[in-house]
Amino acid sequence: MDKTGPTQEEVDRLHWWHTIEFPNGTSSKGAKSQAMLGSESEIVFKYSISGKSVLDVGAWNGYFTVASVQHGASRVLAIDSPTWNVPGPRCGYEGFKLAKRYLAPNAEELNIDVMDISVERIGQFDVVLFLGVLYHLKHPLLILEHLAQIARERMVVETHLDALGTCRPTAIFYPGAECFNDDSNWWGPNVPCVLALLRIAGFSRVEHIPYPGRTDRAFFHAWK
Repeated sequence: MDKTGPTQEEVDRLHWWHTIEFPNGTSSKGAKSQAMLGSESEIVFKYSISGKSVLDVGAWNGYFTVASVQHGASRVLAIDSPTWNVPGPRCGYEGFKLAKRYLAPNAEELNIDVMDISVERIGQFDVVLFLGVLYHLKHPLLILEHLAQIARERMVVETHLDALGTCRPTAIFYPGAECFNDDSNWWGPNVPCVLALLRIAGFSRVEHIPYPGRTDRAFFHAWK
């Protein structure tokens, strides 16, 4: 790890989703605060990943890539494509490069679309992190089935929820920008739907953990 860090000017000229603190005291001003990410980390790393290999799908600026290293993962591979291929200063990869350089230099990276990942291309990992990605997918069950083959032990999912008043497994389809005025949001599943999707994909046991202080998001730990 580089014990110095980027200048605040270097950090501030980039667009950040994650708030990341560097060894020299500089910090990004991400849309997700340090407090919010800390609360998420407590749930994501509720079960130890020490000595395990971790795949971080949709890494963005790399907060959970770095956190996986800090929690003792033996190997970490970060993958992304949509946020890493945005042109200009809004490119999430520029922030990721800084986070990797100064906080997790041994982490691996691969610029690949989630639709293209498979065991044949990237191998298997003990734990798969799938945070804030599910509802951006046109084909969520297909991707979950692929990830179930990649995950040896467990997957952690964090997702947007909808149809909260419905007890049956239900997902709302967003053909346009109905969800937060963002046309990259395709589905809003409810909790029974996510539980069912994960079981059908190949996970034998799933734990649902509500998002702190919110009902429209949740975490799921799914075991093989």
